[in-house]
Amino acid sequence: LEILVTILNMNDNSPVFKQTNLTKVVPEDTKVNATIVAREDLSASDADLDIIFYELTTIVAGTDGYFAIKGVNNPEIYLQKTLDYEKFNSTTLVLYARDRPVGSTDTTNTATTTINIFIEEVDTKPPWFLPCTFINTDKSICISSPYTGRVNLSEMSTEPLILEPGPIYAIDPDYTLNEKIVYSIVGGDTDKVFSVDADTGNLTMNKLATSPDSYLLQVMATQVNNIQKYSIASVEIKVISKSNHAPYFESRIYNGTVFVGLAPRSFVFQAGDLSSPLMIKAVDDDFLNV
Repeated sequence: LEILVTILNMNDNSPVFKQTNLTKVVPEDTKVNATIVAREDLSASDADLDIIFYELTTIVAGTDGYFAIKGVNNPEIYLQKTLDYEKFNSTTLVLYARDRPVGSTDTTNTATTTINIFIEEVDTKPPWFLPCTFINTDKSICISSPYTGRVNLSEMSTEPLILEPGPIYAIDPDYTLNEKIVYSIVGGDTDKVFSVDADTGNLTMNKLATSPDSYLLQVMATQVNNIQKYSIASVEIKVISKSNHAPYFESRIYNGTVFVGLAPRSFVFQAGDLSSPLMIKAVDDDFLNV
């Protein structure tokens, strides 16, 4: 008597990853769609020879949507959205491997592997002049207002000029890198009246300002390690005549007359001369011809 015995393959083995914990360092400027973890490093095996179905999740709040897998049967992890070190500098991914599709009513065996991602800050931003105002919600762009100052006509100051809203100052917004910044005047000073200290940004005078016209300087802040990382700020210097005298009133006491019942904004007349409105006048000896 010949008896044939057929052994059926039971789904009694779970998928197995080569590694259950991986760590990857990803530069901040990695291009979208670039591979982060190769397929061969993440493919799971199954002794039952089942087709493996993969699912990737993120367990760190605020980091979802940046990384994804190529497909349900391809666990290769790629970058799906541009990174920003200021938003987050690390995250943790969990990759699931199942021997049945998600939602299947059959007995399903599952394995997991954890991928730790660390974002490496890269020199991506040019210098920011301060103070500046953020113009977008993720605070990646900060715009500064022009600097303003003034000098006296035909008079040279030996001290750094006082500017508004503050001294010329720029920072590297890639904060952990904090590259050194140097300053230079790149426009608006054809007569070389002014100079800027390369290290401090202090603006000083080289010679007298002989014209009453204002100067509109362009000051550049550049990273020492990369001259292509630069920003330009406008600096308006107004040239004014020096004030040697304080203004004063022509009279210490003014007397006027008003009538009962007048409407608001009615004239106040000079005392003793009801035909002439009362006028209060100040003069300045610096402007005798005005």
